[in-house]
Amino acid sequence: MLKSVVTRKGQVTIPKPIRDQLGLEEGEKIMFIRQGDEVLLKVLRGSILDLKGSVRPSARPEDFLRIQRTIKKSIARKAGAGA
Repeated sequence: MLKSVVTRKGQVTIPKPIRDQLGLEEGEKIMFIRQGDEVLLKVLRGSILDLKGSVRPSARPEDFLRIQRTIKKSIARKAGAGA
């Protein structure tokens, strides 16, 4: 079992054997996925399409026109409020 310590800034070092097994190199991005009281670490490689399904929509099928209208209204409100 490999262990690491959380620093004051919330950082942890991924042990070298794990980095080697995953082929992780400096500057690569990783994602943390919470599953109950455990966290899964996933290396982010490839394209945005690899993330398909990582965010659950509030309804199926998702109403993208409604989302677009909501965003436009929010932007208009902020612009009108001088934000």
